[in-house]
Amino acid sequence: MSAVLVEESAPVRAPLHDRGARAVLALARFEARRLLLSVPVVIAFVAYVSWIVWRTRDSWDGHPVLQDADRATQSMPMLVGLAVLLGAARAVVRSERHGTEHHFSVLVLRPWRRMAGHALSVVPAALLTAVCVAGQFGWEALKAGAVGHGSPAELAVGPLTVLAFGALGVLLGRLTMAAFAAPLLVVVLLFVFVLGTGPSGASGLSWLAPVVATTGPDPLPSDLLGRPAAWHALYLAGAALSLALLAVAVAGGRTAAVRAGLVLSLAATVTGGILQAGGATPSKELTAARERASVHPELTCAEHGGSRYCAFPEWAPRTGTWAGVVDRVQAVAGGSAHDRPLVVRQRIDARYGPGTDAAIPALTGAGQVTVGTAWGGNRVPEFSSAVAAVLVAGSEAAGSELCDGRMVTVMWLSLSWQDDPMGALRRVRLDDSVTGSAIVLSPTDPLSMTEGQTDVVRRLLENPPAGTGARVKEHWAELTTPGVTTARVAELLGVPGSKKADSCED
Repeated sequence: MSAVLVEESAPVRAPLHDRGARAVLALARFEARRLLLSVPVVIAFVAYVSWIVWRTRDSWDGHPVLQDADRATQSMPMLVGLAVLLGAARAVVRSERHGTEHHFSVLVLRPWRRMAGHALSVVPAALLTAVCVAGQFGWEALKAGAVGHGSPAELAVGPLTVLAFGALGVLLGRLTMAAFAAPLLVVVLLFVFVLGTGPSGASGLSWLAPVVATTGPDPLPSDLLGRPAAWHALYLAGAALSLALLAVAVAGGRTAAVRAGLVLSLAATVTGGILQAGGATPSKELTAARERASVHPELTCAEHGGSRYCAFPEWAPRTGTWAGVVDRVQAVAGGSAHDRPLVVRQRIDARYGPGTDAAIPALTGAGQVTVGTAWGGNRVPEFSSAVAAVLVAGSEAAGSELCDGRMVTVMWLSLSWQDDPMGALRRVRLDDSVTGSAIVLSPTDPLSMTEGQTDVVRRLLENPPAGTGARVKEHWAELTTPGVTTARVAELLGVPGSKKADSCED
């Protein structure tokens, strides 16, 4: 019997550092999967996606301004962040809750490396949030009526908020090792950030919150917003990294790399926090630019059908849409108003910054019409009413003072051609009514309707007699004569008059 000696080479072992890094990544993948499949996080993402679909279908009536649409992506990720905070904290204290902490002493991973794995496990949730943000904003940007420019820094707020909340959950779990701490903190953060009891307004203190909402009824050009979005993104990124590295350091990871990273991330947080607080106060240059845009704006003008349309550069693609409304109103008008050249000028009051609702005075020049920065929905009949008032009264200022039967003519021009005239009548009135007296909304000074005028307009829109459009053109001169009574207008247009007197007939 013979024996054969076989030489075998020793297995090549990976360096301990490399094995530690691989183990951290393996733990991060495992915990990330558990986190994304946890009930609170799944519910949060389902609610988030459902909210995006529900809101974005009809948001801004199909005419979003992208420098407002980017900020609309910031609020809902906070709820996802709270769910991630809860899940990350529970993952850290899982071994303590199940009494298995002592088993980890036999593993290669040291406690601080395990904490690094937990910190990395929240990154996929932030990336998934980024996908949702991109989907929501992309949907808005692809709408045919979209104008303006979004900000990458504003879009980064949602994912960075989830990242920061997740890192906070890891740190909280390491510091307390108690299962009740994370739910308690979630409740506190709900009251502070989500339910609106935290710092509000555009002050420097408010920018310490993850989201600072300053959206007003009238969008502003992107260069007039004055939001320190880039510094805020740096602040959130620095805060997220600081919390993660602090959790690693508390767990014993006091290596040179961790200490250096912690110092740099804290420096980024402080720098972003200070500069964003300073940026919340408008500079002299921004204040001057807002004043110019409000008083003497630099507009881009285009000709459509003999009329001139002037808009801020970001709104220039909408001039054709405005021209379509003007054409429809003039098509049902008579006399010289049928083809009278108008000047449609976009106007804003940006002197008080975003989030304010400032009144714009009516223009006194003949044939001049104001249009705002918002469009769609109620803005369409409001604009058409302003156009009709200028065609009938000559100017916006004169139109806001109408109190005789000419108001019936104005509302017929404004609403008769629309797909749902009665619905447009309801939307253009301040109290959403179709009976009684009411204020009629306009881009500038509002108009007013008496009860008698409302009765006649309602009859014209609900059951217009045959040939009403021809009667408007035939009797145009008398229908637009100052002092004409509502009863006379009703008679000329072939509908029963109202027993209610005009305020100017007494």
